[in-house]
Amino acid sequence: QVPLVESGGGLVQAGGSLKLSCAASGSTFNRYAGGWFRQAPGKEREFVAVVDSSGDSTYYRDSVKGRFTISRDNAKKTVYLEMNSLTPEDTAVYYCAAYMYGNGWSKFVRVFMDPRTIRLWGQGTQVTVSS
Repeated sequence: QVPLVESGGGLVQAGGSLKLSCAASGSTFNRYAGGWFRQAPGKEREFVAVVDSSGDSTYYRDSVKGRFTISRDNAKKTVYLEMNSLTPEDTAVYYCAAYMYGNGWSKFVRVFMDPRTIRLWGQGTQVTVSS
């Protein structure tokens, strides 16, 4: 188990920036890929970004490419999501997720992007972007 705790959400104006953090505990964190999902009111939870266990490979949903950056610091057992040029459409509860990495990157990403496969979740942090 790798308990996850998010922080860094808040209220920001359109065009602004926020940086989310996801702190993990447990000695096996560096064997897990880490990522972010989000869920807006009345909508399904959707994939946002994922980083592999080493931090070398990343993947994003199309709508955040070029605006969001995912990274990790294994020494601090933390995954980050830096969000720039935020729009009201980015308003949602953002959830950190972790999944044991394996099976090659492209195949792994297809698995990770489906929230039904995720078993390790954080509690969520609210991001609200005002127009």
